[in-house]
Amino acid sequence: MAISANDVTQYPEDSPEQMKAMAESLGLVFPYLYDESQAVAKAYGATCTPDFFLFDRSLACVYRGQFDDSRPSNNKPVTGADLRGAMDALVNKEQVSMTQKPSIGCGIKWKA
Repeated sequence: MAISANDVTQYPEDSPEQMKAMAESLGLVFPYLYDESQAVAKAYGATCTPDFFLFDRSLACVYRGQFDDSRPSNNKPVTGADLRGAMDALVNKEQVSMTQKPSIGCGIKWKA
């Protein structure tokens, strides 16, 4: 699932309606939720968008980091390699690598 926690009062382009339209245009097939109070983002220590968290069966966070090495300015292809590697390890009952690069993106738009 994806969760948006941006302050839509100051950033109406990040409203649930706009995020729904974006998700539909990209063909996203997972739930896209809105954290209006920003409590979920604060509880998990999210700092930017996107910030990826992967949980095991006991709901322990086993991965927190980037999707892959692609960035808008580096011409590297979007592969999802980092998150996919963690997911594959989890599914195969292997240890998820502790080498996890932090997410890089726009900062969360916190409420004043």
